[in-house]
Formats: sequence, structure tokens, C-alpha cells
Amino acid sequence: MSIRLRIFLGFCLAIIAGFLALSLWITEDIRLQPLKSTEEAMVDTANILAAGLEDRLREERPDIMDLRAAMDRALRRKLDARLYQLEKRAVTTRVYVTDARGIVIYDSHGGIDEGKDYSRWNDVYLTLRGRYGARATRGDAKDFYSTVLYVAAPVHAGGRLAGVLTVAKPVNSVKVFITEITRRIALAAVISFLAAAVLSFVVSTWITRPLDRLAGYAQSVRDGRRAGLPPLGSSEIRTLGQAFEQMRDALEGKQYVEQYVQTLTHEIKAPLSSIRGAAELLQEEPPPEARRRFAATTADAGTRIQRLVDRLLDLTALESRKGLVQVESVNLGELVDDVAAAVDTQLRAKGIALSLSLAPNLTVPGERFLLRSALVNLIQNAIDFTPVGGAIQVAAAAETGLAVISVHDSGPGIPAYALDRVFERFYSLPRPDTGAKSTGLGLALVREAVALHGGSVELANHPSGGTLATLRLPLAPPAR
Repeated sequence: MSIRLRIFLGFCLAIIAGFLALSLWITEDIRLQPLKSTEEAMVDTANILAAGLEDRLREERPDIMDLRAAMDRALRRKLDARLYQLEKRAVTTRVYVTDARGIVIYDSHGGIDEGKDYSRWNDVYLTLRGRYGARATRGDAKDFYSTVLYVAAPVHAGGRLAGVLTVAKPVNSVKVFITEITRRIALAAVISFLAAAVLSFVVSTWITRPLDRLAGYAQSVRDGRRAGLPPLGSSEIRTLGQAFEQMRDALEGKQYVEQYVQTLTHEIKAPLSSIRGAAELLQEEPPPEARRRFAATTADAGTRIQRLVDRLLDLTALESRKGLVQVESVNLGELVDDVAAAVDTQLRAKGIALSLSLAPNLTVPGERFLLRSALVNLIQNAIDFTPVGGAIQVAAAAETGLAVISVHDSGPGIPAYALDRVFERFYSLPRPDTGAKSTGLGLALVREAVALHGGSVELANHPSGGTLATLRLPLAPPAR
């Protein structure tokens, strides 16, 4: 799925959710508006009819004879009233009257509820207690339009409450208005959604067009075609495009290869000169002792070149890798012990004391060969810079989700000018005891191997003297 389609669908889903929630809220609110207007008119009607009964009492109860006659005539009337979308053909208002006890003494609905006790219905109950009485009752609990509104008004006589008159109106009578409003809201929502969808498509196209241009540019670079950086606006995409352009310049200029070639040429120049000089001297048929010395010089120079090429091939292979291949659970304690045994001869030759402080069961996921190579290089580096009779301390411990291996030697430390360059390819410092330099690739190999494992390595001068190398690797997740 393309980014443009994802953005478009995301906008559409957000708009649908927003419009749906808004439409439901508006529809629910608007559905009640006609009922509020109807109730307000019913209050007037109830009070007008109640006032008409207050001068007509019989045995301290409202005299409903005139009201009965008037309602009978009204209910028989044939109406021809068109109220917007509603064609009204008959009176749909119901009226009933109770005495002061809440007993129905008149019901315009064919008298079916006369004699019943309505004192517990809210319209009568509240009015008898001097409050505004009204209620809404559904005939079917699941059908909103089966609701009937009831509004009551008190009937007074001589300063006392003589009864209650209630006006009832079915909600179904205003259903046509509510339906029409709902239909218009739905139509407006659909039109708004379509407009928003078009706008979303325009916005998604506007956002992704620079990405499409950048993708085309990247494909041109991949295919080796010369192409200028397309217009990408002033957003972060332009920054990304500029980064691509810089990367392309680096690749086209072969800076990476040139650096390797130049440095390698410089590094092998000295041993090649030694080989050539020894060869020229050997042609003069020197004494046997001199011949042996020149032959040894040639062999040493060849060994140095071979070692440099091998290290360079190893580093190049590491730099070209995208991840680990043969991942296993590596016990760092066992690995350090293995490396210590491997360098034991070199330690004995210089009389260096190696002390180990290893946490038990410290394991990390990774390639054992690469981790071993990294440790060998670190400890070998420490041996090279530790004086005769010195000491090296190696520790391994867990620290907040990481395995931390430290190698502390008792050598002279790192000069300030070299602190930022120790991990550069081919950069090497002279060994204190011999003045010789290494290939300058060992620490670069360590950094690449550790980076492949998601870790880090750093070299610094220890406050108490010597150099401290710290290697951090992610611990293996706990077994479930």
C-alpha cells in the first residue's frame, strides 16, 4: 500500500469518524427541539383550559360539562391544514381532568381512563404539590415515536387546588418534521464527506508528490543516470533529498575508495621500500651474514604487507555486512577465559599479570567468532602498550540490560591528540617498548564487530593511569 493511499485512507477514516459522531450528536439534539417547542405550546394550552374550569365547580370539583362538549366537537372536526411537510386532518390532542385526589373525572380519549387513580403519574403528582407537572411516556420502550408528552396545569377554586387538567400530545405528530431534519443533516454530512474526501486526496497528493519525485531521483542514481535534485519544497523531504544528493556525490567521487587506496598505498610504501632495498643489496652479493639479514628484512616486510591486506579484507567484509549471520548465545565469561588462554604466551613473554573479574552466566546473543576477534584485539592492544612487568585487568558485569567488558592496562595511556583518532582506519601509535606501529586496523575491526551486535566501544585514559577500553553489548533476553 502506497504512502499516498495510506494518508488518504487515514484522512477518510478520521473524517468519517468525526462526521459520524457529529451527525449522531446533532441528530439526537435536533430530534428533541420540536418536542421542546411542542411542550411550550402545551403549557399555554393546559393553563388556558384550566383557567376556563376555575369558574365552574360542582360539589367542589371542576365542572367538565362544557369542556366535554367542546372537546367532542373538536375531535369530530375534519381539518385541512398543511404545516410545511405535515398535512393535518384531525385533532390529536388529548385532555383529561382529575380532582384534588388525582382521580380522573374526564378523559377526552373516549372516557376510557375515567375513574382511574392518576395521582402517581408525574404530571398529576407534581401539580398537586404546587410544582410544574409533566411527563413523557413511551408506548413501546424501543420506539421513540411511540412517546406521548403530558403537560398539566392546576385548577384553582377559591384559593385552593380543586383539580388538575392535563394536555397530552403524541410525538408521532411531529415525526415528519424530525425525519425531514434528519434527512437534511444526513445529506449535508454526505456532501461534506465527499468534499472532505476530495480535499484529503488533494492534501495526500500534495504531501506525497515530493516523495514520488525523490523516489524517481533515487532510482536514477541507482541506474547510473545523471539527474539533478528535483524541486522538493522547503520541508523535511528537501533535507532528505539533500542528504541523498550528498551521498550521491560521495559515491560518484569514490571518496571512500580513494581514501582506502591512498592510505593503503602509504602504509605499504615503507615495507615495499625495504623489500626493494634488500633486493638491490642482495644483487651485489654481500657476505652471508648480510644476506641473511636482508632476507629477514624482506620476509618481515612481506609479512607486514600480508597482515595489512588480511586485516583490510576482514574490515571490508565487516563493513559490507548488514547484520549478524550465525547468532548464538555467547557466554562472555567463557569467551574471556578462552581469549586469556590464547594470549598467555605473549603475557608471559613480557611478564604481565592478567587478572579477571567475571560475572557468572553473563550471556549475549551474537557471533562467537566476531566477539572473540574483538576481545583478542582489545587485549592484544593492551599487551602492546603495557610495559614489561605491568598488569592488565579484565572485568565483565551486567549493567542495566547491557553486558559491560572493561580492559584496563598499566601503560602510558593515550596522548590527547590521538583520543579522537584511535578508531580511524590505519591510525596507529608507536609501541612504547619497540616504537613499531601496527596495521591500524585492529580497533576499527573491534568497532565494526561491536556495532553489528548493537553495542558500543570506547577508549579513554583511566584516572589512575593507563588506558581503559569499555565494550558494551545488549544482554540476551531472559528465558520465559
